[in-house]
Amino acid sequence: MNLKKIFPLVLLLVSFTFYAQGERMREKKEQIKTMKVAFLTTELNLTSSEAEKFWPVYNTFDDKQFELRHQKMKSFMRRMNDESVDKMSEKEASAFLNQMESTEEELFLLRKKFIATLKSILPATKIIQLRKSEEDFNRKLLQQYRDKGPKR
Repeated sequence: MNLKKIFPLVLLLVSFTFYAQGERMREKKEQIKTMKVAFLTTELNLTSSEAEKFWPVYNTFDDKQFELRHQKMKSFMRRMNDESVDKMSEKEASAFLNQMESTEEELFLLRKKFIATLKSILPATKIIQLRKSEEDFNRKLLQQYRDKGPKR
């Protein structure tokens, strides 16, 4: 068979596989987000007025936080996991550390702004409860992942 005929077919199959994986990841993310909304709704016991103001602010914050964590931090982790960390010069390591610190600061400032906005929507007790509930949800999610993971 001619390579010119096989190549487009292989490219199509590879593209479809990546698309399918991307779709599964999006579905998983949406599923987790739905579970998180249900969990936080139950834990925070928001009034309808609070919920109406809270969810748009929370969703915007959560999306920005996800973007920062999964785009920038993921690239940092990838770089730290490869062999290049051992071969970095002091100057490269310093620049890399500055990038990491900058991203951490962005995350901190994002959360700080989020909390400042929440203060006009929720009482302080519910803001603290939100933080606790987020951590509880993350622990619960991690435990589910561990329980379903490969048995050793």
